[in-house]
Amino acid sequence: MKHVKTIAATAALALTLSACELRRDGDAEDPTTPAGEESATPGASASPTPTQSASPVASIIRDATEPEPDDVALPVQPVEMTLSFPEGSDISEANERRLAGLMQRGAIEQDWPVILSGHTDSGGNDQANLRASRARAEEVAAWLVERGVDDDRIEVIAFGEQNPIEPNALPDGSPNEEGRRANRRVEIRIAPPGEEAEGESEETAGGDQDA
Repeated sequence: MKHVKTIAATAALALTLSACELRRDGDAEDPTTPAGEESATPGASASPTPTQSASPVASIIRDATEPEPDDVALPVQPVEMTLSFPEGSDISEANERRLAGLMQRGAIEQDWPVILSGHTDSGGNDQANLRASRARAEEVAAWLVERGVDDDRIEVIAFGEQNPIEPNALPDGSPNEEGRRANRRVEIRIAPPGEEAEGESEETAGGDQDA
């Protein structure tokens, strides 16, 4: 009988040790879990890990430091200008200022012909009017050459009284003084050869006296 009790105690001890081993095995790391990773807990969700974009996202906002594109240069326009002569062929202060403005134009910097056409009213004989109209145009030519315009570009044409822009006489035959003043002039045209100057035009009829 004593021998049977000893066998039963030994069996109970063996069962107890087996249970302890099972508990230790349950607490051990899962051999299928990689090192450094924790096994997932039931009911818990893994936090997403932010990742970097494979390529930068293009911005639609323009960088304020980006340089502005250069302005498109506009083509140079031909020039027409009319100068009146108050007395004889001398260049007045008003004409001096207008010619100075002409020197700032892009057309004067081009290698274009400079046509100077001299005109008078109908007072006096034809030859005198031709001389007066040429003298006025040559005064303008000399002014331009002194300021650097190539003399070879300049062409002087004397028209005398041939091309009035206003009537020289009133319907009753009396002199039209206002019209005569408008006809005493020098017309300047700077344009490419064979092209009419239509881009920039200035017309001035002045109160002047013929030579």
